[in-house]
Amino acid sequence: MAEAPWVTVEDYTPAGWTRPEMAPERARKCCELLEGGQILFFRDPPFKLPAEDRDFLVSQKWAELRLHKNVSYRPGDDTLRGAGGDAATIERVHSILRDYSRNVLAFAGKFLAPYAEEWIVDYSSFRPLEEQGRDLPLHKRNDLLHVDAFPSRPTRGGRILRIFTNLNPSKARVWNTTGAFEPLAQQYAGPAGLRKFSERSALSQAAAAVARMLGFSGRDRAPYDAFMLHFHDYLKEHSDFQANFPKSRLEFPPMATWLVFTDGVAHAALSGQYAMEQTLLIPPSALVAPERAPFRVLEAIAGRPLVS
Repeated sequence: MAEAPWVTVEDYTPAGWTRPEMAPERARKCCELLEGGQILFFRDPPFKLPAEDRDFLVSQKWAELRLHKNVSYRPGDDTLRGAGGDAATIERVHSILRDYSRNVLAFAGKFLAPYAEEWIVDYSSFRPLEEQGRDLPLHKRNDLLHVDAFPSRPTRGGRILRIFTNLNPSKARVWNTTGAFEPLAQQYAGPAGLRKFSERSALSQAAAAVARMLGFSGRDRAPYDAFMLHFHDYLKEHSDFQANFPKSRLEFPPMATWLVFTDGVAHAALSGQYAMEQTLLIPPSALVAPERAPFRVLEAIAGRPLVS
């Protein structure tokens, strides 16, 4: 296999940084690498992940138990969704995902320390189904290159950081990726209609600001959020992009863990089964290289603000 375009981390273990005196410098450097479009790779999980938990998840008959395409855990209110079966099984799955989320957050708080005080903890998930050959509508297909945007959770320029672990005991999880966001945006943001989204009226932005001041809880969507939702679908629909844009094939081996900003790195899951994942939303104020953020790249192309 060709050399993988990821950065292997060798100086962080479940016990922490191997050289604690270098922790602030290394944590900031890892944030810079991620924000620049790199994937950070660990051959083994850099946090506690009991073998008995992994074995339990892999041994279940998920085609019978699951209710949705993924099992999701919401740390904010400690709720589990997407799993069925008897009460004991559901409680065990709930406990495993709760512990996974807590352990990943403890790791990330040290490994990516510049983010820890401001990040927003989003969902954790377990993905038990084989990605290859899934019969899904085009916009929901994971095997097509795309950048992430959440319909229900606008980020207003914040970035989507995802931490994955391949629990499969014998098979790699296979991705395609395209690297940094700027070359992708330079080629496709204009044809995707960025100007239309950037011309959202100042009046509508002002009205949203007034609504927030008055205490309305609606989460208004900035032009950036609206465009990224559209861009997600546009890229999946664009057959020439899918076929011809430069990409790399990555094979994440069993028990590997990797971190990536999926709002900036276009990616596709070609095959693989049994992955766990934790999402963190990193606000613009916490970024160490904000000029690399997709909203800044798109604002430079559009020539006007996309986030108020």
